[in-house]
Amino acid sequence: MRTRGIIIIRGIVQGVGFRPFVYAKAREFGITGSVKNLGSEVEIHAFGNRFEEFLEALSRGTPLSRIDSVNVRDLRGDPPDTFTILESGSGSLSGFIPADVAICGDCIADIFTPGGRYEGYWATSCVNCGPRYSIINAIPYDRERTSMEAFPMCTACESEYTDPSCRRHHAQTIACAACGPRLSLLRADGTPIAANDPIRETAALLDAGSIVAIRGIGGFHIACIEESAGVLKRRLGRSEQPLAVMASLEEVERIAVVSDRDRRILHSRARPIVVLEKRDPTSHPAISGLHTIGCMLPYSGLHYLLFADLAHRLLVMTSANLPGYPMITDLASALDRLSGMVDYILTHDRRIVNRCDDSVVRDGYIIRLSRGLAPKRAAIDLGNECILGVGPELNSNISIYLGGFCVTSPHVGNVRNPRTLAYLQETVENLRGLVGARYDLVVHDLHPQFLSTRYAREVAEAAGAELLAVQHHRAHIAAATREECVGIAIDGVGYGDDGTVWGGEVFAGQVPHLDRVAHLEVVPMPGGDLATRFPERMLYGILPTDGVHDLLVSRGWSEIELGVLSRQVERGLNVAATSSTGRVLDAAAALLGVCREQTYDGEPAMKLEAAAYAGRASAWDLEFLRDGTGVEVLSTRSILLEAYRRARAGERVRDIAASVQYNLARGIAAMAIRTADERGIPRVALSGGVAYNRAIRETIRREVVGAGLELVMNREYPLGDGCISFGQVVYGGSEE
Repeated sequence: MRTRGIIIIRGIVQGVGFRPFVYAKAREFGITGSVKNLGSEVEIHAFGNRFEEFLEALSRGTPLSRIDSVNVRDLRGDPPDTFTILESGSGSLSGFIPADVAICGDCIADIFTPGGRYEGYWATSCVNCGPRYSIINAIPYDRERTSMEAFPMCTACESEYTDPSCRRHHAQTIACAACGPRLSLLRADGTPIAANDPIRETAALLDAGSIVAIRGIGGFHIACIEESAGVLKRRLGRSEQPLAVMASLEEVERIAVVSDRDRRILHSRARPIVVLEKRDPTSHPAISGLHTIGCMLPYSGLHYLLFADLAHRLLVMTSANLPGYPMITDLASALDRLSGMVDYILTHDRRIVNRCDDSVVRDGYIIRLSRGLAPKRAAIDLGNECILGVGPELNSNISIYLGGFCVTSPHVGNVRNPRTLAYLQETVENLRGLVGARYDLVVHDLHPQFLSTRYAREVAEAAGAELLAVQHHRAHIAAATREECVGIAIDGVGYGDDGTVWGGEVFAGQVPHLDRVAHLEVVPMPGGDLATRFPERMLYGILPTDGVHDLLVSRGWSEIELGVLSRQVERGLNVAATSSTGRVLDAAAALLGVCREQTYDGEPAMKLEAAAYAGRASAWDLEFLRDGTGVEVLSTRSILLEAYRRARAGERVRDIAASVQYNLARGIAAMAIRTADERGIPRVALSGGVAYNRAIRETIRREVVGAGLELVMNREYPLGDGCISFGQVVYGGSEE
């Protein structure tokens, strides 16, 4: 039996209280020696008769750690008299810093303990909770390499930091009102407001109807009470966009249907926004005009203290940035960009090193991978090369593969503008430094004009790395599974092999060999992106009939406008060709009058889903065709034509909406099932943003499982474009 050894533990062992944990276990088992951070691994020199028990205990780790391997080497020399925590050194970067996590129950108790050292202190945290990624500059994770370096510990904090019996032992974020970050309340022009208690004053302003920008853990939010939601939307220019709310669990359960799974996710350390069905679909219209509402629980000391002083039971909370743009993190930018949008600003003086938006989850599937869930680190064997995936254009993030692990960044945004591109570049550089990446391969989207594609070329040239273009929807399937499958990718748009806009695709094979074996009907998209903004253009592109012409006239279209649109479609001038599932749903929303203009991403399809919520779907006859290459095609024209006929006959809008979703899903599933049968493939993979639509997803699931096949979906990454960078890396690592 061993009584000594050098223990090397690799994994996520930075920022998770691992060294204090090792120290405590050493004292418990009578072990002498030392523990030291080396990059993203921990090296322990251990002497003692209970060495094996000590080793077993260490192998279980802390609540926030993720252990990849535990190795023991011989240790020589005389045992020391004590066990000590040594200063960090350089070493492996195979592990990674964990995501920011919500304040723990013990720290919540501390801030509400009368007379306690942390009473009322907004930035209270310990070794088990609080910011991590948002404050780190480099690893090893020590205070001097975080933005907490600017706040030297007071004597009391130093005492707890060095006390092995305290849960703040070596907690790098330890701080109190005497020495830690401080809050300030400002008017919108930056003028300070003298307030003994900025949080209490902010609560009073919110209760009075003011709109306040609040600097939190990973960036600024804009907050208001429900009665001010309409004003906020008008100021932001987002009159139709649903907003999220923050409230207690009891209040969330009062306004929404919360399953056991939803409750676990709401309460998890990540504390994401969870999209829930309202108990009354028509309730809270100022916040969300849909049948769903995004809800999150407080996740920082600041939030808990704010709610303790707030008379209202919920707060509307939205990120303080334009859609698709990076979150605002610094006061100067907030003063510049939020002018006219907010009345007051509650800020603090701790620098946010890495911005992090709120994560969003629906039905257990990730919509936005960010605070609490990212950076995400996944064990996967993709060979010996270091691979960078720069992601898509919309809802982008990046992924880096190195040494058996893939690290995916938090949500970046829409890389259509220089500001978000700069954030993408910043994220690439930050993660490269944290994991020690030297790229051998850079993977990008197939679209040659994307800004991310151009950036990928620059990175590859600078690194002397190879470049690989991967088609958008194949990356979706690669993110879902590496096994042989029939892959269904249903989303908005993605550049296809043939230069057309894909978005309703069925593939067969195994990454990296995925053949396009079926798709939705290719239809005109008059005006390209203009048809996305104005879905009635999409409707006419699919159904350029006299009936649709008359319908648009009745809605105010002039004969001149319709003449131009008609000639566009007839002559193919400024018309994109698309097989997009999202554009079919847009056209259906336009046909039924539930959305005539898109003011936020996915609005027509989301409103169609809301309209269909109480509807009864019926099975329609489906028409299948063959394209020029002989692959099967589902006719979406026939589905929309049937919807038009039923609308003319006076059928209820909600029933037609439900039937459009149902029959579109049935048709997609039928093509996948036939392919699986023909090729003898036992599983179907499903990905793409349209799969967030519960009715469509569950119809596909029922059809696929009913045919005796396995349905594979990835719950670890977004179904939408937030999985693309991971899929790109997987694809790149699978190339032969």
